[in-house]
Amino acid sequence: MVNKMVIKKKRYKLKWKNLIALIIFFIAFIFLIKSGINLINYFIDTNKTNDEIKEIEDVVNIEETKDNENTEIIEQKEEIPKENPYWDYIKMKLINVDFTNLLSINSDTKGWISVNGTNINYPFVQTVDNEYYLKRDFNKKSNSAGWVYLDYRNNITELDRNTILYAHGRLNGTMFGSLKNIFNSDWYNDVNNHVIKLSTLTENTLWQVFSVYHIPTTSDYLQTEFGSSEEFLTFIQMLKDRSQYGFNVEFNENDKILTLSTCYNDQERVVLHAKLIKREARQ
Repeated sequence: MVNKMVIKKKRYKLKWKNLIALIIFFIAFIFLIKSGINLINYFIDTNKTNDEIKEIEDVVNIEETKDNENTEIIEQKEEIPKENPYWDYIKMKLINVDFTNLLSINSDTKGWISVNGTNINYPFVQTVDNEYYLKRDFNKKSNSAGWVYLDYRNNITELDRNTILYAHGRLNGTMFGSLKNIFNSDWYNDVNNHVIKLSTLTENTLWQVFSVYHIPTTSDYLQTEFGSSEEFLTFIQMLKDRSQYGFNVEFNENDKILTLSTCYNDQERVVLHAKLIKREARQ
């Protein structure tokens, strides 16, 4: 009798072990299927993005412009040493983008961004929130790659003290995926990489990089409005103190900055900040 009870208990335990093993198997199987679907969707969206980038390149006209009567070199209150690459930067040509075809494709188009030393050379858009273009491409179609977009709080015509652009950090280097290049010593050692060029519907601008870093996800660098000049300068100092490299860029209360933000991994962000040093009203 005792042996029969022991056998029943063993069978009972064996059934539970088999059931648990079966449940674990199904969970693992579902996870595997879901991962496979996500991987397939990733490659599909990547191909769509690559095709879209090629289409944009085929319809857009970008030219470099020489300085003219509309060109303004932003006043520097601090004396800049002659060996500082700033003096070479302000001699650089600006880019001028014909937005006619881009606007016909997407009326949300606000400008074009080009970042030396990366693959970033795209039009950027803006809508009423910071969510829409997280999962939509330039054609406003569903796409996990999203697109490059301007913070909805910013006014690209007037330029706030902090103008912010976002995009996904795609593994294949599209969107802001190549922004991670800023952490390579080769990128930093080439001073020609320390500039960003923007072209908008109203003006063309040049920005000098002053801070690059990756940081656990936070929103403290995404401030666009400041109650005083002192608050703004304190904010700038925080950004400079975070930088992985030193750029020897000085500031005053009238300066304007550009911020690029993307994902470094699931918990961190890649951030680049640059200062406006040259602008030119479009004719």
